[in-house]
Amino acid sequence: QVQLAESGGGSVQAGGSLRLSCAISSRSGSGIAMGWFRQAPGLEREFVGGILWSGGYAYNTDSVKGRFTISRDDAKSTVYLQMNSLKPEDTAVYYCAAGLRDFANYRDPGVYNYWGQGTQVTVSP
Repeated sequence: QVQLAESGGGSVQAGGSLRLSCAISSRSGSGIAMGWFRQAPGLEREFVGGILWSGGYAYNTDSVKGRFTISRDDAKSTVYLQMNSLKPEDTAVYYCAAGLRDFANYRDPGVYNYWGQGTQVTVSP
């Protein structure tokens, strides 16, 4: 069983920045990739970005292009989501996910086995 723990959410004004962290209890059990998702009230969970442990990144360019960056610290078994130039529409609960079962559909939240508890990000105008 892999446990994920997000932290770093909070409230900021538009244009501000936040860095989310996702600590992983078992790097070896987390699969080949990790993803960041978000869910706003009344909306479906949306892919934000992901990282392959072997190298490589993917982003939801439509919504976060050039503003969000994923990085990793293997020594700390932690993945980060740096969010800059935040907009009110970025307001959501952000989740990290691991245990990807279907690489071809990595944007689908339904193909991940493990989820963190989520962290709230609120961006005010």
